[in-house]
Amino acid sequence: MKHLLQTIKSFSAPSCPSCPQATKGALGACHIEQLGLLSSGKTSQVYSKGQVIYAEGGVCQGLHCLYQGKVKITKIGGDGKEQIIRLAKGGDLVGICALWGETTYRTSAVALDDCTVCLLPRQDVLALVQTNVQFAGALLKHLSQALNSSDQRVLNMAYKPVRERLADALLLLQETYQESDTLDFSMAISRDDLASLVGTAKETASRLLSEFKEDGIIAAKGSQITILAPEKLVEISTQYA
Repeated sequence: MKHLLQTIKSFSAPSCPSCPQATKGALGACHIEQLGLLSSGKTSQVYSKGQVIYAEGGVCQGLHCLYQGKVKITKIGGDGKEQIIRLAKGGDLVGICALWGETTYRTSAVALDDCTVCLLPRQDVLALVQTNVQFAGALLKHLSQALNSSDQRVLNMAYKPVRERLADALLLLQETYQESDTLDFSMAISRDDLASLVGTAKETASRLLSEFKEDGIIAAKGSQITILAPEKLVEISTQYA
Protein backbone atom coordinates (compact mmCIF):
# COMPACT_ATOMS: atom_id res chain seq x y z
CA MET A 1 0.00 0.00 0.00
CA LYS A 2 1.52 3.29 -1.10
CA HIS A 3 0.21 5.34 1.81
CA LEU A 4 2.22 5.38 5.03
CA LEU A 5 0.53 5.01 8.37
CA GLN A 6 1.43 8.37 9.86
CA THR A 7 -0.23 10.85 12.17
CA ILE A 8 0.62 14.54 12.10
CA LYS A 9 -0.46 15.93 15.47
CA SER A 10 -3.04 15.87 18.20
CA PHE A 11 -5.84 18.40 18.31
CA SER A 12 -8.06 19.67 21.07
CA ALA A 13 -11.37 17.96 20.40
CA PRO A 14 -14.47 18.80 22.44
CA SER A 15 -15.51 16.33 25.10
CA CYS A 16 -17.94 13.72 23.78
CA PRO A 17 -20.94 15.05 25.79
CA SER A 18 -20.60 18.47 24.14
CA CYS A 19 -19.51 17.29 20.67
CA PRO A 20 -22.09 17.96 17.91
CA GLN A 21 -21.04 14.73 16.18
CA ALA A 22 -21.98 12.66 19.24
CA THR A 23 -25.67 13.26 18.53
CA LYS A 24 -25.37 11.47 15.20
CA GLY A 25 -25.52 7.76 14.48
CA ALA A 26 -24.91 5.16 17.18
CA LEU A 27 -23.39 7.59 19.68
CA GLY A 28 -26.72 9.40 19.79
CA ALA A 29 -28.07 6.40 21.73
CA CYS A 30 -25.63 6.99 24.60
CA HIS A 31 -26.46 8.77 27.85
CA ILE A 32 -24.40 11.84 28.72
CA GLU A 33 -22.63 9.93 31.52
CA GLN A 34 -21.65 7.19 29.06
CA LEU A 35 -20.35 9.77 26.60
CA GLY A 36 -18.30 11.22 29.44
CA LEU A 37 -16.69 7.83 30.09
CA LEU A 38 -15.86 7.44 26.39
CA SER A 39 -14.42 10.94 26.34
CA SER A 40 -12.10 10.27 29.28
CA GLY A 41 -10.34 7.44 27.42
CA LYS A 42 -10.30 8.70 23.85
CA THR A 43 -7.40 10.10 21.86
CA SER A 44 -7.77 12.63 19.05
CA GLN A 45 -5.60 13.12 15.98
CA VAL A 46 -5.31 15.24 12.86
CA TYR A 47 -4.59 13.49 9.55
CA SER A 48 -3.59 15.15 6.31
CA LYS A 49 -4.85 14.13 2.88
CA GLY A 50 -3.60 10.67 1.91
CA GLN A 51 -2.61 9.56 5.39
CA VAL A 52 -3.80 6.22 6.75
CA ILE A 53 -6.03 6.26 9.81
CA TYR A 54 -5.94 2.49 10.19
CA ALA A 55 -4.51 -0.17 7.88
CA GLU A 56 -5.88 -3.47 6.62
CA GLY A 57 -4.35 -6.25 8.70
CA GLY A 58 -3.49 -3.96 11.61
CA VAL A 59 -4.63 -4.68 15.16
CA CYS A 60 -7.89 -2.95 16.08
CA GLN A 61 -7.31 -0.30 18.73
CA GLY A 62 -10.91 0.88 18.96
CA LEU A 63 -13.73 2.67 17.21
CA HIS A 64 -12.84 5.67 15.06
CA CYS A 65 -15.24 8.63 15.10
CA LEU A 66 -14.75 11.09 12.25
CA TYR A 67 -15.03 14.55 13.76
CA GLN A 68 -14.38 16.46 10.54
CA GLY A 69 -13.33 15.71 6.96
CA LYS A 70 -13.73 13.01 4.32
CA VAL A 71 -12.45 9.43 4.53
CA LYS A 72 -12.37 6.51 2.10
CA ILE A 73 -12.67 2.92 3.32
CA THR A 74 -10.59 0.68 1.06
CA LYS A 75 -9.60 -2.92 0.50
CA ILE A 76 -6.81 -4.38 -1.60
CA GLY A 77 -8.06 -6.88 -4.19
CA GLY A 78 -6.39 -10.08 -5.34
CA ASP A 79 -4.80 -8.12 -8.18
CA GLY A 80 -3.14 -5.76 -5.71
CA LYS A 81 -5.34 -2.82 -6.68
CA GLU A 82 -7.13 -0.61 -4.20
CA GLN A 83 -10.92 -0.65 -4.22
CA ILE A 84 -12.95 1.99 -2.41
CA ILE A 85 -15.82 0.18 -0.74
CA ARG A 86 -17.31 3.00 1.34
CA LEU A 87 -17.10 6.72 2.03
CA ALA A 88 -17.30 8.39 5.44
CA LYS A 89 -17.96 11.94 6.62
CA GLY A 90 -18.10 13.89 9.86
CA GLY A 91 -20.09 12.02 12.51
CA ASP A 92 -19.52 8.58 10.96
CA LEU A 93 -18.01 5.68 12.90
CA VAL A 94 -15.46 3.52 11.09
CA GLY A 95 -13.69 0.30 12.01
CA ILE A 96 -16.78 -1.25 13.61
CA CYS A 97 -16.33 -4.74 12.12
CA ALA A 98 -12.97 -5.26 13.81
CA LEU A 99 -14.43 -4.72 17.29
CA TRP A 100 -15.74 -8.29 17.49
CA GLY A 101 -14.29 -11.66 16.61
CA GLU A 102 -11.16 -11.07 14.57
CA THR A 103 -9.37 -8.11 16.08
CA THR A 104 -7.53 -7.05 12.93
CA TYR A 105 -8.89 -4.56 10.43
CA ARG A 106 -10.26 -6.08 7.21
CA THR A 107 -10.16 -2.70 5.49
CA SER A 108 -8.11 0.50 5.54
CA ALA A 109 -9.31 4.03 6.25
CA VAL A 110 -7.51 6.83 4.40
CA ALA A 111 -8.05 10.60 4.59
CA LEU A 112 -9.46 12.08 1.37
CA ASP A 113 -8.71 15.54 2.73
CA ASP A 114 -7.43 16.99 5.99
CA CYS A 115 -9.55 15.42 8.71
CA THR A 116 -9.78 15.06 12.46
CA VAL A 117 -10.54 11.72 14.10
CA CYS A 118 -11.22 10.54 17.65
CA LEU A 119 -10.28 7.00 18.69
CA LEU A 120 -12.56 5.42 21.30
CA PRO A 121 -10.70 2.54 23.02
CA ARG A 122 -11.96 -0.91 22.06
CA GLN A 123 -12.50 -2.08 25.65
CA ASP A 124 -14.57 1.02 26.46
CA VAL A 125 -16.79 0.54 23.41
CA LEU A 126 -17.32 -3.18 24.11
CA ALA A 127 -18.19 -2.40 27.74
CA LEU A 128 -20.75 0.15 26.54
CA VAL A 129 -22.27 -2.42 24.17
CA GLN A 130 -22.89 -4.67 27.20
CA THR A 131 -24.70 -1.96 29.17
CA ASN A 132 -26.56 0.01 26.48
CA VAL A 133 -28.91 -2.04 24.33
CA GLN A 134 -29.83 0.97 22.18
CA PHE A 135 -26.17 1.63 21.38
CA ALA A 136 -25.59 -2.03 20.51
CA GLY A 137 -28.68 -2.01 18.29
CA ALA A 138 -27.50 1.15 16.54
CA LEU A 139 -24.13 -0.46 15.77
CA LEU A 140 -25.89 -3.54 14.38
CA LYS A 141 -28.11 -1.30 12.24
CA HIS A 142 -25.01 0.42 10.89
CA LEU A 143 -23.41 -2.93 10.05
CA SER A 144 -26.61 -4.11 8.34
CA GLN A 145 -26.78 -0.96 6.21
CA ALA A 146 -23.11 -1.31 5.28
CA LEU A 147 -23.68 -4.94 4.26
CA ASN A 148 -26.70 -4.03 2.12
CA SER A 149 -24.71 -1.26 0.46
CA SER A 150 -21.82 -3.65 -0.18
CA ASP A 151 -24.17 -6.22 -1.73
CA GLN A 152 -25.60 -3.58 -4.06
CA ARG A 153 -22.11 -2.45 -5.11
CA VAL A 154 -21.16 -6.04 -5.94
CA LEU A 155 -24.24 -6.34 -8.16
CA ASN A 156 -23.47 -3.01 -9.82
CA MET A 157 -19.88 -4.07 -10.51
CA ALA A 158 -21.09 -7.30 -12.05
CA TYR A 159 -23.92 -6.01 -14.22
CA LYS A 160 -23.61 -2.26 -14.81
CA PRO A 161 -21.41 -0.83 -17.58
CA VAL A 162 -18.64 1.55 -16.51
CA ARG A 163 -20.53 4.66 -17.66
CA GLU A 164 -23.43 3.82 -15.36
CA ARG A 165 -21.05 3.02 -12.48
CA LEU A 166 -19.36 6.40 -12.91
CA ALA A 167 -22.76 8.09 -12.64
CA ASP A 168 -23.39 6.04 -9.48
CA ALA A 169 -20.04 7.12 -8.02
CA LEU A 170 -20.68 10.82 -8.63
CA LEU A 171 -24.15 10.55 -7.10
CA LEU A 172 -22.67 8.73 -4.09
CA LEU A 173 -20.14 11.52 -3.58
CA GLN A 174 -22.95 14.06 -3.74
CA GLU A 175 -25.19 12.08 -1.37
CA THR A 176 -22.36 11.65 1.14
CA TYR A 177 -20.74 15.05 1.13
CA GLN A 178 -23.21 17.68 -0.10
CA GLU A 179 -23.74 20.32 2.59
CA SER A 180 -26.16 22.68 0.80
CA ASP A 181 -29.13 21.85 -1.42
CA THR A 182 -29.08 25.34 -2.93
CA LEU A 183 -25.64 25.09 -4.56
CA ASP A 184 -24.22 22.77 -7.20
CA PHE A 185 -22.24 20.03 -5.48
CA SER A 186 -18.50 20.35 -5.94
CA MET A 187 -15.50 18.54 -4.46
CA ALA A 188 -11.91 17.68 -5.25
CA ILE A 189 -11.16 14.01 -5.88
CA SER A 190 -8.20 12.52 -7.70
CA ARG A 191 -8.75 10.50 -10.85
CA ASP A 192 -7.11 7.55 -9.10
CA ASP A 193 -9.63 7.69 -6.25
CA LEU A 194 -12.55 8.13 -8.62
CA ALA A 195 -11.42 5.15 -10.70
CA SER A 196 -11.05 3.11 -7.50
CA LEU A 197 -14.59 4.04 -6.48
CA VAL A 198 -15.96 3.10 -9.90
CA GLY A 199 -13.88 -0.04 -10.28
CA THR A 200 -12.18 0.82 -13.55
CA ALA A 201 -8.91 2.11 -14.99
CA LYS A 202 -7.92 5.72 -14.40
CA GLU A 203 -7.83 6.35 -18.15
CA THR A 204 -11.38 5.07 -18.58
CA ALA A 205 -12.69 7.22 -15.74
CA SER A 206 -10.97 10.30 -17.21
CA ARG A 207 -12.39 9.64 -20.68
CA LEU A 208 -15.94 9.22 -19.40
CA LEU A 209 -15.63 12.33 -17.24
CA SER A 210 -14.68 14.26 -20.38
CA GLU A 211 -17.82 12.93 -22.07
CA PHE A 212 -19.96 14.01 -19.10
CA LYS A 213 -18.33 17.43 -19.27
CA GLU A 214 -19.04 17.76 -23.00
CA ASP A 215 -22.67 16.82 -22.33
CA GLY A 216 -22.98 19.55 -19.69
CA ILE A 217 -23.55 17.08 -16.87
CA ILE A 218 -20.49 18.14 -14.89
CA ALA A 219 -17.81 20.81 -14.86
CA ALA A 220 -14.23 19.74 -14.17
CA LYS A 221 -11.05 21.68 -13.56
CA GLY A 222 -8.09 19.72 -12.31
CA SER A 223 -9.29 17.45 -9.51
CA GLN A 224 -12.33 19.65 -8.80
CA ILE A 225 -15.60 18.18 -10.11
CA THR A 226 -18.91 20.07 -10.02
CA ILE A 227 -22.19 18.28 -10.71
CA LEU A 228 -24.38 20.51 -12.87
CA ALA A 229 -27.16 18.10 -13.81
CA PRO A 230 -27.67 15.40 -11.15
CA GLU A 231 -30.95 14.38 -12.79
CA LYS A 232 -29.01 13.31 -15.88
CA LEU A 233 -26.68 11.23 -13.72
CA VAL A 234 -29.73 9.51 -12.21
CA GLU A 235 -31.04 8.84 -15.71
CA ILE A 236 -27.71 7.31 -16.76
CA SER A 237 -27.42 5.31 -13.54
CA THR A 238 -30.86 3.73 -13.93
CA GLN A 239 -30.65 3.15 -17.67
CA TYR A 240 -30.34 -0.62 -17.27
CA ALA A 241 -32.24 -0.95 -13.99
